[in-house]
Amino acid sequence: MQKRFQRNREDFLCEVCGESVSGDGYTNHCPKCLWSRHVDINPGDRANSCRGLMEPIGVEGRDPYRIVHRCVACGTTKRNKQEPNDDFEALIELSRNSADRFSKGE
Repeated sequence: MQKRFQRNREDFLCEVCGESVSGDGYTNHCPKCLWSRHVDINPGDRANSCRGLMEPIGVEGRDPYRIVHRCVACGTTKRNKQEPNDDFEALIELSRNSADRFSKGE
């Protein structure tokens, strides 16, 4: 199977916070709470049968930041770019929480 991006323009209702999200073909997480769903094997293919919720567990880098998600069903970890409409306060809080977990050795 090729690693090739497949753009899928999809709107969805966030299963965590209830936000109605208008997808632009690159959207893979809720811009309000930053949670995602484990649906892709390769970006955009929607071929993963897991379908578990992906918890945002950390933030890496900068410009753009990358949100680290871990699937609550299977444990897979993925990184996704911050989107322009992501709630910046949610990113700051996620960064703060992940730093606290790291300092506690979690």
